[in-house]
Amino acid sequence: MLATNQIIYPDSDGQPMSDNTKQFRWITVIKSNLDWLFQDEELVFVAGDLLWYPVEGNPKYRVAPDAMVVFGRPKGDRGSYKQWEEDNIAPQVVFEILSPGNTEGEMERKLQIYARCEVEEYYVYDPDRYILKGYQRGDDLFLDRIEVMDGWTSPHLGITFRLNGDELQITHPDGRIFETFDTVATERDLLLAEKQQLEIEKNKRDLKLRELGIDPDML
Repeated sequence: MLATNQIIYPDSDGQPMSDNTKQFRWITVIKSNLDWLFQDEELVFVAGDLLWYPVEGNPKYRVAPDAMVVFGRPKGDRGSYKQWEEDNIAPQVVFEILSPGNTEGEMERKLQIYARCEVEEYYVYDPDRYILKGYQRGDDLFLDRIEVMDGWTSPHLGITFRLNGDELQITHPDGRIFETFDTVATERDLLLAEKQQLEIEKNKRDLKLRELGIDPDML
């Protein structure tokens, strides 16, 4: 039974993760590729649409970035990110993917929260208008607008943003493009087809060897 003075920090704000399929696709692409990028780094926590409570004792002061990266915190499941329980480490990098329902006032509020809470890199992408904005913490401790995002490389993540025509392209530090589920599925199907073809060719070779009285398993 909860004590009467215990503060509740809900794990959900009742808002949907996304408003449409385009926004959802970009959220999942960015979050999944960040997972792959840091899969071997135990002290890098990546989350998507997770409520972040920066201040203990104030459950109304919260925000849920579409994706966030926290260096210095272990991987693992969380109902929410309570900063005071995480060595008071704020997410260093956050992403927001816009939908038609996002208002200028809402995004300005988020920018101010991220600035006050010491986020070091903040990226906002509008997939409907192909507009990418980036902000980086400056010497004045504010999040300053990055003037040119085309070709910009994130200092923390090592990923590079490119505005390729009417679509955003993000590449891993090794140059690989952030992959979508469709891309991964296509590559998987190609590898499977190649494996099946190799198996067919091996069976044909083994059959010919046996016809010549040679046991292929002895080679």
